[in-house]
Amino acid sequence: MHLTREAKKKKTKKAILAAAVELFSINGFEKTSISQLAKTAGVGKGTVYSYFKTKQDLLLAFCEDELEYIHEQLNTRTNQDAPVFEQLVTVFMAEFEYVTRNPEFGRLYMQEIVFPKKLLAEKHKEGENKFFEMIFPILLKGQERGEIRQEFELLHLCGHFFAIYLLLLHAWYSDFIATSEAEAALRTLFTQAFVGLQPSTATTHHAEAQS
Repeated sequence: MHLTREAKKKKTKKAILAAAVELFSINGFEKTSISQLAKTAGVGKGTVYSYFKTKQDLLLAFCEDELEYIHEQLNTRTNQDAPVFEQLVTVFMAEFEYVTRNPEFGRLYMQEIVFPKKLLAEKHKEGENKFFEMIFPILLKGQERGEIRQEFELLHLCGHFFAIYLLLLHAWYSDFIATSEAEAALRTLFTQAFVGLQPSTATTHHAEAQS
């Protein structure tokens, strides 16, 4: 009985989130009401409030869902002993896939995540911290194995690769690259970044290998 109840709750939550994706894409975040969400999800208004107190909480739920998706992709596509380069490609390609599966919602989602309103900023930090908890160990292990220079702070490294990811998203939304070209483009950009982030000996060896 307990499992059935939990499965029903999970199904209801997914229905509300699916309704949010549909309505936010059509009407925008501000113009979508809780009543509309409830009707589209096929639940009562009170049910929506029992899962999400505000529409901002819905966006935070998508942050958690995105992190779960990234974890799944890390577990299936690579492992913790893989080179840091491959793990980072997996992480940010998973983010790319999550955001671009519904372009209009993805545009709104990224706007709210990258430029959060003050009311959402504090709550958003929780999601950011969870992301850091996932990616910092990958970067740290890369430093310990000599794949990345040790003098760089983990937060700065994370910001460096996230900025490249945002460039990739911009290129995709601007039709500079197709979906099929995204991973190759990300690999090229990350490769260029890694040359500057590797220890000097590794950089020398990389240059020698290219010559």
